[in-house]
Amino acid sequence: MMTDYKKYVGAFEESFEVDEEQAVNLTYQSIEAWDSIGHMNLVASLEDNFDIMMDTDDIIDFDSFNKGIELLKKYDINIEK
Repeated sequence: MMTDYKKYVGAFEESFEVDEEQAVNLTYQSIEAWDSIGHMNLVASLEDNFDIMMDTDDIIDFDSFNKGIELLKKYDINIEK
C-alpha cells in the first residue's frame, strides 16, 4: 500500500518531473515547472490522490513542499516519511 508520504511526493514528481530529493526542497517558482499552471496541476493531483477539495486560501498559501504538508493537516492528512 502506498503511504501518504509517497502519494504526496508522487504528486510533485509527476507535476514537475523531479525526483524525491529535489521535491523536498521545492518552493513556488524555484523551478520553471512550478509556475501558476504547474501549481494548479499539483493541487489537482493532490486533490485526486487524497480525495479532498482544497480551499482557495490554502491553494494560495501553498508555496513550498513543507507548507503543503502543513496545509494538508487541515484535511486530516498527516504526511510523515
